[in-house]
Amino acid sequence: MAWFDEAVFYHIYPLGLTGAPAQNDYGEPVHRLHTLCPWVDHIRDLGFTGLYIGPLFESVGHGYETTDYRKLDSRLGTNEDLSAFVAYCHEKGVRVIFDAVFNHTGRDFFAFRDLKEHREQSPYRDWYCNVNFWGDNEYHDGFSYDNWGGYNLLAKLNLRNPAVRDYLLDTVRFWVSEFDIDGLRLDAADVLDFDFMRALRRCTEALKPEFWLMGEVIHGDYARWANGETLHSVTNYHLHKALFSGHNDHNYFEIAHTVQRQADFQGKGIRLYSFVDNHDVERIMTKLRNKAHFLPVHVLLYTLPGIPSVYYGSEFGIEGRKERGSDASLRPCLNLEKLAAGENACCALIRALGRIHAAEKALAWGDYRQLQLTTTQYAFARGDLIVSVNNADGPAHFDLPGEGSYRGALSGREIAAENGRLRFELPACGGEIWIPQNGEQPQYEPLSVPMNAKPDASPENAAPGSEPQRAPEGKPYEQMSVEELQAEILAKMARNGPVTDRMRQDVLENVYPNSLLNWVKSFR
Repeated sequence: MAWFDEAVFYHIYPLGLTGAPAQNDYGEPVHRLHTLCPWVDHIRDLGFTGLYIGPLFESVGHGYETTDYRKLDSRLGTNEDLSAFVAYCHEKGVRVIFDAVFNHTGRDFFAFRDLKEHREQSPYRDWYCNVNFWGDNEYHDGFSYDNWGGYNLLAKLNLRNPAVRDYLLDTVRFWVSEFDIDGLRLDAADVLDFDFMRALRRCTEALKPEFWLMGEVIHGDYARWANGETLHSVTNYHLHKALFSGHNDHNYFEIAHTVQRQADFQGKGIRLYSFVDNHDVERIMTKLRNKAHFLPVHVLLYTLPGIPSVYYGSEFGIEGRKERGSDASLRPCLNLEKLAAGENACCALIRALGRIHAAEKALAWGDYRQLQLTTTQYAFARGDLIVSVNNADGPAHFDLPGEGSYRGALSGREIAAENGRLRFELPACGGEIWIPQNGEQPQYEPLSVPMNAKPDASPENAAPGSEPQRAPEGKPYEQMSVEELQAEILAKMARNGPVTDRMRQDVLENVYPNSLLNWVKSFR
C-alpha cells in the first residue's frame, strides 16, 4: 500500500490564486507563494492529504511556456520560498505534487534562444522536434518546428534525444533533492514519448519508492499510460464528463457505464485521478444546470473507484466559465478569509466527505458492486458500504439487497433491513453513504448546515457595476419582477464566488420570468 492509494487531492493553480501578473517581466522576485500557507491549513481541515500545485517554474505567462525548470517563477518568489512551502505542507501532513511540463518549452528557454541565435550551428538544434530551416512561422524565426496544440509559443521537445532526456531527469532529481516533492503531474502526457515515461518511472522509483506519477490524458485507452511501467495514474476525463452530464441529463446510466468500462483498473490496483473541474475546464457549479446536484456529484466523486480531487475554490461552490477563449476566470485570485467567513454548505459537505473517506478504507480498497440503476437513482456498494444518490427533482425510493442496520454518514439517519431488503427514501438531489452498524464504527456528525447556506457577498467577490433593484426581504420569488429575479440571481452568484462579466451578461440577457424563477430556485 502506497500513500497515494488512499489520498484525496486539492489542486491549486498558484499564479492565479496568488494574484500574480499575467505576464512575467523577469524582474526581482515577489514573495507571493507564502500567502498560500493558510490555504494549506484550510485544506488539511477539509481532509485533503495531497496537494497538486503548478505550474511553478519560471515562464512567460500562464506557466506552461517554461523558461527555467530549476527556478521558481519570480512572480511567486524564490527557490527558498518553494522549499519552505513544501516543508510547511509536509509538516501539516500534506504530500506535494508538482506540475511537470516536459512536452514543450517556452521560446525563452535557454536551448531555444540558442537555436534562434545560432540556427544550424546550435548544439541544441536536435533538442526540438522537426526543426526545418527552410520554413518560417509567425515570429519570423526563419525556421519552423513542431509545437503543442498549434501554438508556436510552446516548442515541442525531442524526448528521443538522450541529452534532452538526461536534462529532464536531472531536473526531477534536482526537484526531489531541493524541494523533497512526492510526485509529478505530467502535463500533456497523452503526447509524451513512452520510452521517456518509462525512464522517468525508473528514475523516480530509485529516488523515492512511493513517488507518484500522474499524467494529463483526455482521450484514449488509459491503460496505455497507467500501468506498471509508465505512470501510476491519469486524469479521468471520461468520468469527469459523465459526472456533470449524467446529472444535467438525468442519466445515471452514463456514469454507471463509465465506471463499469473502467472496472479492469480497479482489479489491477490502478486508481485513476477523479475530478469534476480543474484549471482547464469550467467550474462544476457553472456546468450544473441544477446547482443542488453539487451534493450527489461530490458524493460520487468521493465514493466511486479512483483518487478524488477538488480544484481550489470549488469547495465553496464558486462559479467560473471560459470567456472569449480565455481561461483567466477559471484561475481567479481568491480571498480565503472572506470565502470561509460564516457557514458554507458546500464546504461543510466537502469537509464531511473528507472525514468519511479518511475513516472508511473501503472507499479506497473496497470492491465496487452496482445495486440499483435507473436514469435518476443509482446505488452501489464499496466493500461493506452502500452509496445511494438521487438526481430527480423529487424524493426517490430505493429497494436494495442488504442485511443488518446502517447509519447515514451525512444525515445521521438509521435504516434496517427487513427480509433481506433495505428500503429507504432519499430527498430530491440527495445522496448518502450508508455505514454498517456492526460493532465499533466511527460515528459521524450529521451535516448541520442547510444546503442553501452561503457566505456573505463581499466587494472582492462581486462584479463591478450597478445591480438590478433587489426585492424587499421576504418577498416570494413568484411575486418578483424580472429585474428583481435578476438581482437575486446575481446576489446568489456573488455569494458563491467571483462573478465575471460573461456570467453577469448571461443573467441580464435572460428576461423570461419562468426561466429566471427556475434559475433562482436552483441555488442552495
